[in-house]
Amino acid sequence: MTKNIIRRLALSLVITLVFMIIEAVAGFFANSLALLTDAAHNLTDVIALGLSLYAMRLTLQPAHSGKTYGYHRAGIIVALANSTTLVVIALAIFYEAYRRFISPPMVKANILIIVGLVAVVVNLVTALLVKHGSEGDLNLRSAFLHLMGDVLSTIGAVIAGIFIIFTGWNWLDPLVSVLIGILILWNAWGIVRETIHILMESTPNDINMDNMLSELLQIEGVSGVHDLHVWSITQSMRTLSAHIVTSDMPISKGAVVQNKISTLLSDKYGITHATLQLECTGCNPDLLYCDFNHNNTEQGKSNPLMK
Repeated sequence: MTKNIIRRLALSLVITLVFMIIEAVAGFFANSLALLTDAAHNLTDVIALGLSLYAMRLTLQPAHSGKTYGYHRAGIIVALANSTTLVVIALAIFYEAYRRFISPPMVKANILIIVGLVAVVVNLVTALLVKHGSEGDLNLRSAFLHLMGDVLSTIGAVIAGIFIIFTGWNWLDPLVSVLIGILILWNAWGIVRETIHILMESTPNDINMDNMLSELLQIEGVSGVHDLHVWSITQSMRTLSAHIVTSDMPISKGAVVQNKISTLLSDKYGITHATLQLECTGCNPDLLYCDFNHNNTEQGKSNPLMK
């Protein structure tokens, strides 16, 4: 499946690159900031698709002693880079739109409309090529949002061209550019927020730690949980580590408890990589290993994860 995604990304990149050149030339001759803005956005799409393609190829490489998790985080880094370019482009658009509001130039609306209609079709096709698999991959979703932003922005450019023909209001061209810039910023902020969330190894937003802890404690054989951590490698790859307190039992029974925990985490929370350290009550009276409840009690605090 990954190889199919790579082929679709490569095809989208070629189509977008060719059309970007055509649109930039058309925008120059039409004196349309909306078209030039969309061409600039297409340039970021080319960069985004190229980086996404590179990241997808990296993820195919196996893990090794230097990269024990492999290269899956490459996609998150690329998503952050893509969203950052969107912010820079949006700020540049706002500046140029401001200049054109002050002194609106004449816009050749017919070229704006024709090229805009072609752009809608091209951007929609490339967006659909990338859409498959983007729901669970932040790297692909950042590329998909780049392309869908172009679809909406070119529709706006066409509408502006139609109104300019009938009204002669050339200021509509920079107005559409501002709206496109706002759309770009909105998309960029969503990706930036989520990539930083993952890079900070935060708990996934859809996981309620209190509920998870309660369900872990209901498993037969589990008497306590501490040092519990949940984080994401990528948007769809989650991992967990925890110390599980049990009664003094043989390894075979401990494996049963561990299997029950792993099944719960996989089926309900989508966590397929869990590192569980089983500890029997009273096995470590010297507190050599992490007993956060004791440490926090000494500091006048209680640990809500220790039962």
